[in-house]
Amino acid sequence: MTKYFEGIGRRKTSTSRVRIYSGQKASTVNGKSIDSYFASNSDADKLVNQGLAITQLQDKFYFTAKVNGGGVNAQIDAIRLGLGRALCVMDETLKPVLRKAGLLTRDPREVERKKYHHIKARKKPQFSKR
Repeated sequence: MTKYFEGIGRRKTSTSRVRIYSGQKASTVNGKSIDSYFASNSDADKLVNQGLAITQLQDKFYFTAKVNGGGVNAQIDAIRLGLGRALCVMDETLKPVLRKAGLLTRDPREVERKKYHHIKARKKPQFSKR
């Protein structure tokens, strides 16, 4: 059994579980390569691997990510956060570098719930004076 370091990332309704392994295999998302999983986003590979690139560990480590929920950009951000957290678990000295790059900050924005008598969360029906 190979040893790994795990981190969990979340963004909006997306959740990812990222595991870092030592070696030079290709990183995967839900069992597919990053390019094929995020085919609609051309910068996905660069954004997802940002944590490994900043710490200069791209040639030494690879990761696997299981992600579900949310859209494409929310999933990319969830994987970035999970990778950053896993790198911190692996080596605590990387924390200041990752923190400065913004890879350890959870984006807390969520969708506001729809209220009754409203068309959307805040949009009200048109007011008629008479």
